[in-house]
Amino acid sequence: MTWDERVREALGVEETAADGARAVADVAPEDWHESVRRCRDDLGCDFFDWLSAVDEGPEGLRLVAHLWSIAEKRGVLLRSVLAGPAAPTVTDLYPGADWHERETREMFGLDFPGHPNPAPLLLAPEFEGHPLRKDFVLAARVVKPWPGAKEPGEGHGTVRKRAPKRPPGVPEDWMRDGA
Repeated sequence: MTWDERVREALGVEETAADGARAVADVAPEDWHESVRRCRDDLGCDFFDWLSAVDEGPEGLRLVAHLWSIAEKRGVLLRSVLAGPAAPTVTDLYPGADWHERETREMFGLDFPGHPNPAPLLLAPEFEGHPLRKDFVLAARVVKPWPGAKEPGEGHGTVRKRAPKRPPGVPEDWMRDGA
């Protein structure tokens, strides 16, 4: 039985995609914790590599975990598009998920009920928002305009090209004439 077939059978999914030595499997949000457990127990994924999220816009947040079997030299990229802003913690299965879930909570606003220590990890206490969400406004862009054209085709003929500047430590004759 191939690795992809074993992953499909263990997770109860109809299809997987192959990505090198790992299978990519999409599972239902309500099956997240059980799917991670099956990867560990049934497939021998004894190494928790990482966990994060992707903001898919109107679709919601996609939770992603990369699990690896050292003995098999194969892995599973487990994904789930969440219906809401929460997914059960997997720290009971992989203690190493602690840091990853805390980071994902701060950066994406995704809650992990049952997490043993959901304390902030990276951002200052006064920080508001979730910086890796698509709806997060970059304050620096509000305070001052982005240098250069904002839309494709904008600014043709109205903005001068900057003259090349010599980086520190580069000899004066580094550029040829006319370049």
